[in-house]
Amino acid sequence: MTSSTDAVTRDWEGLTIPTAGTYELDAAHKRVGFVARHMMVSKVRGEFVEASATITVGEDPLQSSVTATIQAASITTGQADRDAHVRSGDFLDVEKYPTLEFRSTGVKSRDGDEFVLVGELTIKDVTRQVELEVQFEGVGRSPFGQDIFGFSARTEIDREEFGLTWNVALESGGVLVGKKVKIEIEGEAIRQA
Repeated sequence: MTSSTDAVTRDWEGLTIPTAGTYELDAAHKRVGFVARHMMVSKVRGEFVEASATITVGEDPLQSSVTATIQAASITTGQADRDAHVRSGDFLDVEKYPTLEFRSTGVKSRDGDEFVLVGELTIKDVTRQVELEVQFEGVGRSPFGQDIFGFSARTEIDREEFGLTWNVALESGGVLVGKKVKIEIEGEAIRQA
């Protein structure tokens, strides 16, 4: 740990990490993205533009926690008709289920700057356990005097387990939309307290 009274970092198992405290996801420096297969031959990428998260870094880093809320209607894939369809009752049903929620239940150290964040993901009132592979990207102080740290995370879910079962069979075999969805998150978090 640095000797300064306003230390922003500390050492933990050879890794420089943020001091304990509460951090918020920086809306200007985040991406909550996903990748899904289309027609069994290509990938469609998209993101949720509006998402917030509170990260509580514990004195023991493995006791840290995360809660996140994603605004379902903020989904964008770069194609308006597809976005409208994904917002509809066939998929996210954003009128009835306006948010996707995540709440962590544990953190496991993997190797160096890699961790596994275990938690509960809720989509359309269906909650399933997921494991996010998290890479800690670094910690510091911004030119504006804010204590920050960066991270990336990824996982894969089966959308049908969350009630997102709409599909169309293809004449050539297979389906229009793949069952597996890769989730890719990049972000910076800013100290609040």
